[in-house]
Amino acid sequence: MLRIGLTGGIGSGKSTVAALLAERGARVVDADRIARAVLEPGTPGLAAVVGEFGDGVVGPDGALDRAALAAIVFGDPAARARLDGIVHPLVRARAAELVAAAPADAVVVQDVPLLVETGQAGGHDLVLVVEADPDTRVERLVGRGLSADDARARMASQATDEQRRAVADVVLRNDGDRASLAAQVDRFWAEWVTPAVG
Repeated sequence: MLRIGLTGGIGSGKSTVAALLAERGARVVDADRIARAVLEPGTPGLAAVVGEFGDGVVGPDGALDRAALAAIVFGDPAARARLDGIVHPLVRARAAELVAAAPADAVVVQDVPLLVETGQAGGHDLVLVVEADPDTRVERLVGRGLSADDARARMASQATDEQRRAVADVVLRNDGDRASLAAQVDRFWAEWVTPAVG
């Protein structure tokens, strides 16, 4: 099994790279998707979050009100650390189950936005980082409905490009179009994945 840690700042195009790798046969374990699943209604994760932050983080439908939770934690490092202390262990445990269930010869890509921040880089055979110019990232995030200030605040709360590069085996630049990114993914697959898995 080849385990690849995929990371990049918000708006860098990491999800696009994950999809391109999946098209080439990789099994993608998406930490963001797992993080949503472990906070679904009725889960111990959601109960723990409500216990820590109160009923105001739950909407009328019983689901997590992500905007209300974000309003509490994004400007408060201590609150964010408390949230991370609940969610990260649940995500890691579920990700480990999914990796363990993959075939022995699989190429497993763990898509982990906070790979650097959570100290998980060393748990992978390769670390692949996706980067894009900060202004490009803000523009993409505004296109997804965030304000420019919100986008910059979320970017500032994550590791820097320099911190990510320090753990990277390969860095992909995503300032161009999808075709340019796909060509870089093809090159990565040919130079790093194929020699490792045969």
